[in-house]
Parts: sequence; C-alpha cells; structure tokens
Amino acid sequence: MLFFPPPPPPPPPPANGFRTSTTRDDPRLRFRALRNPHLPPHVLFQRAALLRRGSLQSRQADQSRHPRLEARSPPPALPSPRGPRHGRRPPPQAPHARRRLPVAASLPPHSILPQIHDAVVYPARGGEIDLQEDLRHGIRARLRDPTGERMAGVAAYVGETLTPHIKHLHGVFLQCLSSNSVSSDVKIASLNAVISFVQCLSNSTERDRFQDVLPAMIRTLTESLNNGNEATAQEALELFIELAGTEPRFLRRQLIDVVGSMLQIAEAESLEESTRHLAIEFLVTLAEARERAPGMVRKLPQFIDRLFAVLMKMLEDIEDDPAWYSAETEDEDAGETSNYSMGQECLDRLAIALGGNTIVPVAYQQFSAYLVASEWQKHHASVIALAQIAEGCSKVMIKNLEQVVSMILSQFQSPHPRVRWSAINAIGQLSTDLGPDLQNQHHHIVLPALAAAMDDIQNPRVQAHAASAVLNFSENCTPEILTPYLDGIVSKLLVLLQNGKQMVQEGALTALASVADSSQEHFQKYYDVVMPYLKTILMNATDKSKRMLRAKSMECISLVGMAVGKDKFRDDARQVMEVLMSLQGSEMEADDPITSYMLQAWARLCKCLGQDFIPYMDVVMPPLLQSAQLKPDVTITSADSEDEAEDSDDESMETIILGDKRIGIKTSVLEEKATACNMLCCYADELKEGFFPWIAQVAPTLVPLLKFYFHEEVRRAAVSAMPELMRSAKLAIEQGKSQGHDLSYLKQLSDYIIPAMLEALHKEPDTEICVSMLEAINECLQISGNLLDEGKIRSIVDEVKQVMTASSSRKRERGERANAEDFDAEEGELIKEENEQEEEIFDQVGEILGTLVKTFKSSFLPFFDELSSYLTPMWGRDKTAEERRIAICIFDDVAEQCRDAAFKYYDTYLPFVLEACNDESPEVRQAAVYGLGVCAEFGGSVFKPLVGEALSRLNVVIQQPNARQSENAMAYDNAVSAVGKICQFHRDSIDASQVLPAWLNCLPLSNDVIEAKVVHEQLCSMVERQDVDLLGPNNQYLPKILTVFAEVLTRKDVVTEETAGRMINIIRQLQQTLPPSALASVWASLTPEQQVALQSMLST
Repeated sequence: MLFFPPPPPPPPPPANGFRTSTTRDDPRLRFRALRNPHLPPHVLFQRAALLRRGSLQSRQADQSRHPRLEARSPPPALPSPRGPRHGRRPPPQAPHARRRLPVAASLPPHSILPQIHDAVVYPARGGEIDLQEDLRHGIRARLRDPTGERMAGVAAYVGETLTPHIKHLHGVFLQCLSSNSVSSDVKIASLNAVISFVQCLSNSTERDRFQDVLPAMIRTLTESLNNGNEATAQEALELFIELAGTEPRFLRRQLIDVVGSMLQIAEAESLEESTRHLAIEFLVTLAEARERAPGMVRKLPQFIDRLFAVLMKMLEDIEDDPAWYSAETEDEDAGETSNYSMGQECLDRLAIALGGNTIVPVAYQQFSAYLVASEWQKHHASVIALAQIAEGCSKVMIKNLEQVVSMILSQFQSPHPRVRWSAINAIGQLSTDLGPDLQNQHHHIVLPALAAAMDDIQNPRVQAHAASAVLNFSENCTPEILTPYLDGIVSKLLVLLQNGKQMVQEGALTALASVADSSQEHFQKYYDVVMPYLKTILMNATDKSKRMLRAKSMECISLVGMAVGKDKFRDDARQVMEVLMSLQGSEMEADDPITSYMLQAWARLCKCLGQDFIPYMDVVMPPLLQSAQLKPDVTITSADSEDEAEDSDDESMETIILGDKRIGIKTSVLEEKATACNMLCCYADELKEGFFPWIAQVAPTLVPLLKFYFHEEVRRAAVSAMPELMRSAKLAIEQGKSQGHDLSYLKQLSDYIIPAMLEALHKEPDTEICVSMLEAINECLQISGNLLDEGKIRSIVDEVKQVMTASSSRKRERGERANAEDFDAEEGELIKEENEQEEEIFDQVGEILGTLVKTFKSSFLPFFDELSSYLTPMWGRDKTAEERRIAICIFDDVAEQCRDAAFKYYDTYLPFVLEACNDESPEVRQAAVYGLGVCAEFGGSVFKPLVGEALSRLNVVIQQPNARQSENAMAYDNAVSAVGKICQFHRDSIDASQVLPAWLNCLPLSNDVIEAKVVHEQLCSMVERQDVDLLGPNNQYLPKILTVFAEVLTRKDVVTEETAGRMINIIRQLQQTLPPSALASVWASLTPEQQVALQSMLST
C-alpha cells in the first residue's frame, strides 16, 4: 500500500488566476521566435523576451528596474513584506519598480522564462521531448533541395551533419551575401544560415574560416537600411543579436567595425524606434556575453560613452501626461515612451554586465551635464539612470555614497513633481542596492527628507511614493536606527491613511507594515493608535474598487501583530480571523487580490499565535492545498500556429518559441502556487508537532514539486519544507501526539523524502537551489538518524560524488575563461563571486558527510574510503581556503567519531593537518588545531610520536602577535584547547612543569564558547585533584587560577552550570584552608567587579 498517496486532483485553475498587487497594470509580453534551434536554450530564453517580428517591446511593471514599493513576498520560514530580488530587466511602470515587492508571493515574469526552459529541456534529456530528431530530418530534406530560396531552411535546421561540407558552404554563403542579384529574403536566409553554422562549429579554427564573410554580413544590414527596407534590417539585427549572445568571439577581429555600425544605427534618430532598439539590444547583449568573451567590450574606445549617451537620450523621451497627476490609478508610467523603457532597461543590464569601475566614471560625467540643464526631463533622466545602474555598480557607488545621496536629495527640491518623484524613487532603489550602508550612514538626512515629501498634498502620487520609499529604507534598517524617527513617521502615515486618494492610503499601509516589521517590539507604543485605523479599513473597504486597499490592510494588521507579539495582539487577532474566515467562505472573483494576501496573512497570524493557531488549521488548509496543487497552465502548439495574435491579448500568458514549438504558460497560476507552497512551509516550521495531522496530505503535494521546473520559488519552498515535515513527525512521535504512529512512520516518511531530494538534486539547474537542497538533505539526515539503511547511504554518497564533480567542472570552466585574451580585473571579481557559490556547495557536502560520520561512525568508513579520491585534492595549496577547511573538518569528524578505526588515516591526513596549523587563513587554522586536539584525545600511541611537533605548531598559533584579535580568536581558543588535551592525554611526553603554566596563562577562553566550556571544566578537574604541575611550587599559580575562575563565573556563557557550581565549591574550600594573608593576596589580584560578583556567588 502506498503510504503517501498522490494528492487529489486540484480544482481547475481560475480564468485569470489570483493576481497580485502589481498585476493590474501588468500587460504581459509576446516574444519573437528565434529561428535557430541550435541556439543554447538559456540564451534563447534571455533574448526571446526582447525580440518581436519587426519591433522590440519594453518590459512591463513586474520586471521594472526600480522596486515597486509595496509589501513583498515572504521567505518560507517567515511571512513578511520582504521578497525576492528583482531581475535585471526593468521596465518602467512601477514606483521603485525594478524589484517587484507584492504581498502575494510571486516572481516577476522574466523569472518564469528560465523555468519554462527547465521544464522543457530537462525532460527532453530523459527522452520525453525530442525535437532533435525532427530537426535532423529537416536538414536532410533541405540538402536535397539546395536552391537559393531554400537557404532559409538551412538556417533553421543546420547541424553537425553539415560540418564536412564546410568549404563548399563557405563559398555558397559568401556568394549569396555578396551578390547584387539575389533577393533580400535570400540574403537574410543566408545570414541566418551563416550564424547557425558558426554556432555549430566546435573550434575557433573552423569558425575563423568564416571571418571573411562577416563584412558581407554587415553589408546585408547596412544595404537594407540605405534602401529604406527597415523590416529586412530588423530581421538582420535579430540574427546579429543571436550571434552576439552565443558566439561573440566570432566578432572579435572586426569588433570595432561591427560595434561602430551598430552605434551609428542606435544614434540615428531618423530610423524607426524598433530598428534602433534592436541595435542597442545587440550592443547590450554583446556586453552581457562575458562567459564567452570576458572583458571584450570594455576595451573598445568610446563604446561605453556613446552607448550610455544614447540610453540617456532615450530617458529624456517622456511626456508630461496629465494622467500622471490625477493619481486615480497606479499608471505611473503615464507619459513614458518605448524609448524611455528601453533606455531604463538597458542601463540596468549594462551596469550589471560591465560593473561599476567601467560604468560609474562615464555616468557621473554625463550626469553632471544633465543636472545643470534647464529641462526637467534631463534632471529626471539623470536621477532615473542613477537608480538603474545602482545594482551593477553598488561596490563603487558605496565608496562615493555621500556624493550619490547628496545628488539625489538635491532633486527633492526640484520645482517639477516628476523629478521629485524620481528622486524618491532613487532613494527607494538605493536603499535596497546600497543598503545597509545608506541606512547606517545617512538615515539622519534621508528619513527627514522622505517625511517632508509626504506633505506634498498638491501631488498625491509623490506623497504615496514617499510613503512607499519608507518601506525600502526600513527593510535594511535596524530598530536602533529607525526607532528615533518612529513618532514622526507613524503620525504622518496615519494622516495619509485618511487621504481621499486610495493610492496614498495603500502606500501608507505598506509603509506602516514595513516600519512595524523592522522596529518589532518598539512598535508597541503605537499599537493602540494604529490598530483601530487598520481594522476600520478591513471591516469597511468592501467595495470592489477597494479590494486592494482591504488586502493591504490585512497585510499590515498581520505584520503589526507579529511585531508587537501575541499578548498585545491576541484580542484583535480573534476579530481579524473572524473576518478572514468570513471572506474565505465567500465567493470571490478569480482575480481578487485578497485571495493571495489572505494566504500570507493567515501564515503571519500563525507565526504570531503559535500553537494557539491550531484550531484554525481546518479552515486554512483545504484552500491552501488546492492552490499548492494547481497544475501549470501550459500550452504547446506549433510555432506556425495562427493563434499567436489571439494569445497575445491574454495579459497573464508568457509565450516563447523553442524550435518549432510555441510554449505558453499562465504566470498567475504559478504565482499563486508559489505563494501556497511558501505558506505550507511556514505552517510546518511554526507549528512543529502541531502540523502532524497534515503531513500525509502535504508531503505528496510538495515532494513532486522538488522538480517543478516552471517556477524556482515553488522548488525553493518545497525544498525548505522537507526537513520541517520530518521534524514535525519526529516531535509528534516523541511527544505522543502522532495519532498512534511510531518511528516506523518517520522511517517511511524519510524513505519517501530523501530519495526524492537526491533525484531532484541530480537534475537541479540552479546552483543556489542546489546549496539549499544539500542543506535540507543534511537536516533530514540529522532528523532520521540511524533509520537510514545502507541503500540510502549508498545513494547519498553517489550523489555527493556527482555534486562535487559538477561543481569542480564549473570552476574549471571559469578558470578557462580567465585565460581569455580580453580577461580583466572586473571579470576576475565576477568569477570570484561565482566561485564563492561553489564553495557553499562544498561546505554543505562537508556538513552532510559530517552528519553521516556522526550517525554511523565506523560503519561509514567504507564509503569514506570511496570518497577519498574526491576529498584528498581539496587539501592542495592550489585550492581555496574554504575547500581546505572543509577537507580538514571532514577528517576531524572521522577522527573524533571513529576513534581507533580512524587510526589508519593518520599517516595520510595528519601531515596536512600539521601544515595547516600555520595556514594564512584563520578558518583553516581553527579546523587544523581542533583536529590536533581530537587526535591528541583519541589518537593514543599513534599520535604520541607527533606530540612534539604538534606542540610546536600550536605554540606558533598561540604566540602570534594578533592571536586574540577577532579574526584569529577562534583559532586561538581551539589551539589552547588542543594544548590542554595534550597535557591531559600525553602528560608523559611533555615537560608538564613548563607546558601547564603556559597553558594556564592563556586562560580564560571567551570566543569559542563550546571549547571554552571544555577547557574550563578541564581546569576545574585539575584543581580538584590538586594537580601539582598546575598549582606550581607553593601554590604559586593559585592566584591566576582564582582570577580565571572569577572571570569565568562572571561570564555564564563560557562555563556549564555544573562546572560553575564546582568552581564555587573550590573557592569556598580555599577560604577555609588557605592562610588569611594568602587569601587576601589572591583577593587583591581581582578587579573590584570580580570581587563583588564572587562575593555574591559565595554568599548564596
């Protein structure tokens, strides 16, 4: 019998799904088909969103560059207004829009595209979808009909089959592109074919054969423009964009000419906007192609200056639309043109691609000219551009933060409201991108400026945006910084709540929610004043036009409740939950935003009330499970289908062409599903054993979603939930709340979850999610303990091997990029950041192996032997400090847990450990000296010959001039502990009369509290047995011992309660046995504070 049955089929998804706070102004995009099926899928998905047949559309609000200042979707463990960072491609429509911050958990639409790729490509690897065979048949068909007009077919179906014909094809391509007698269609088909073929060639030598074709390729473009045939030119530009994304190195030898031509097109205001946009897209794509051509475009003279100037000019293309001033809708892009949107988006992408060292000098130079101009559009453009480049240039801008903040705040005084709005917008964006430095250094000028902007009663959109910016600012703000401003901010937000404009009220609600969330218990002071306003809105905003206002009041109430705590919130919580239950039982429209907000409000209420929330679970769970079980609404049709125009009217659909297939997906369904999965994880995390009754339904719902490639947030939530479900089951069994189930239930759950996680890990394309999966697997192993059988251990070890191999391969590929001729320091910094993520993978692998060793001890050693060939290279000096540390920690675990059975590894690993004691990295030193302590304790006679060298190495660590400084303190404490273990277990191999006083002189320890407790207990034991070497002749070291006791007893975190009691008893005995003069001398060596503290302890 299947223990965890598949979940029941969900109800059919609503027509439009549940739409979040930003979807009202969120027209979705249609995507241009990329005709080359050999284009790498990840590139296809990145580019397709920008290309259409003959025109390029800017991205809309959900992908906007500046963050929408609304409540944000929560991490699984804690529903709050904080949410995922927005992606790179902006658009224009939102207050602080680049990062979407809706309350209902969702991701911006552009994040859906890689998920569609994952969903199609990964099953294809298993044979479920096979487009390649179809393509091969197409190649053969076109080779049988080689007329010029059939060249377009070659472009779509070219593959390795044609590689042997390279010489003949070179001539055909060159002839077609150079001839004046062939049609423009044939030339475009030839251009397509060349680009497709170049992408298929496996080495640079073969690609270089086609270098002489490149000038003819460019001529095809320029001739089309010169002849006024922009439609043909746009097709050519699309193909060049494809080439720039996949084989930028092919352009290197003639890069100046190619880029120069594209810049001329971008600068030519006489051309159609869509033509110019495609030329800009080519240039930005080339800048982004750093994995294939690192640093190439940074070295081009004038490239950055000219392109940045074009994008700044596009930002000026904005009209003073009266709709913007009415503030009746959230249409904040009123007056913004497609040029404006393109400039905004590409500045963001360019900054991320090239980095601050390249972009900032150019930007500041152009900003200076714009800010002295008289036109408000130029001031607006410069502030918007500054916000756009902040994410990619954050490291450089933080170094000049005072200048940046001063420039923005000066525009708060602009006479034009749209400029003031842009300055507020920039503060909101920089609060995210440059936080917490901005908050820490400039709160004293930023918060008063935002508060003053809330008084702009003539411009309610400015008021609303100022309130929303408070959300972004408080997100990276500590309660200590925020609290002094709360009186002023809260009072102004309460005034805005009474404003007649709904937009202003909504902004005030989200700001109050965030301020409460950031200030936590400090918000209790305002609770009695704020909560009545919030409840009034919740109760009375029942009109359809006020659904969003009511939804935001739910969010604000739940966050305020979490901030002030259960005791303060309990009575109001009951009233609020009655309203939510009433709403949940009512008939709501499919696009009602209240549904998504309510899912998260319930979860926050659970977080606040804890176990008191359990009675409401019967109300909450059924609809939540329905949402989590929604099937992705995906359609796969022929790329030639005539339904495309019809589909483009559906705002909630994303579509893309992959090969000869058109794939469409309804994003609103995915967003609702992601929210529900996050909330399920929250309930399991908060209720622990109280969640047990729901495990049988939730586990089969979430486990399959570990491989839900349509939406990464769904996978993240499913991953986070796995250990929570197992922990809930284990606690319920231990506490007798498992409805009669015993440990066999936990084993069955473990056998269901862990293999599924391993399988998902094997296929996971996202490195960050891989790290989360490894961490979750380790938690599951700790919970299941020895319930795992040998087969499961075998699966885990095999997957660990695969993960390590894949990670090493990625690092090796990055190393090859570092050898590219255009490689520079900026690119080196980016590769370093990417490799740090790989170190997180190795760190989690080390944690998993440590858990397995601790659980199965010597029984795990056969598996450890298998892994030795993967682990031993990590000790090398060519590896990073983190890799070396992880390798040492794994050996430490083996030596500590397997004891005698680990002796056979000492000869191999101890030389590395001894050498690592003096490593330049403090973390490596800490792991190494800890290992020496372990070997001293458990190594017996095998370790004895190494005692002298070990002491010498440890002495170097302890005697370092900066040994006790914060970065070295953990290594110091562990070295002192290791010396103590040598004294304890190898006394006969050392001169104890010299070593023990030196060891005592290092005490007390205070940084590594775990080792400190061990060492202080050891000291106590030695005093109790009156160790002569420790006490010294005539008890001369007794004052030092009592001083250590006094310091330890006044710091409770470095001593166990049992050891502290023993120390006090020792001091009492000494009071009775020591001569008064000796006792007085010892007492005099203590500080007055220590004397008072000890006296108090001795008298109780």
